[in-house]
Amino acid sequence: ENVRDWLYVGDHCEAIWTVVQKGQVGETYNIGGRSEQRNIDVVKQLCAIVAQETGTRESELLGLVTYVKDRPGHDLRYAIDASKIERELGWKPQETFASGIRKTVRWYLDHQDWVSSVRTGEYRQWIEQNYGGR
Repeated sequence: ENVRDWLYVGDHCEAIWTVVQKGQVGETYNIGGRSEQRNIDVVKQLCAIVAQETGTRESELLGLVTYVKDRPGHDLRYAIDASKIERELGWKPQETFASGIRKTVRWYLDHQDWVSSVRTGEYRQWIEQNYGGR
């Protein structure tokens, strides 16, 4: 039943750039997507999109869903009031939840080498090579 505000990563990057360009030093701007969704509904939508994109049966993907116990103190709802960045800087997300989640799934499907490197831990070598000792 937990609820989160979802925002496409490209929109988040654009919002940060908008703050850099137009924001006032010392001010705080909340960045949000005005797209609150229950986590389980997001998972179901992900399963539906992956099924469509890969030809896998949706029921097969939904069968992989497992429920875990919330950690102590876990918030049931994370909500963002993004009205200040919208009003003062004119920023609003360009993607809807539906278009953003579909683009996200497509990116992961199109970048299987990257996914594999994360799953194997190979990326840690790159991080150590580029950021170790800092």
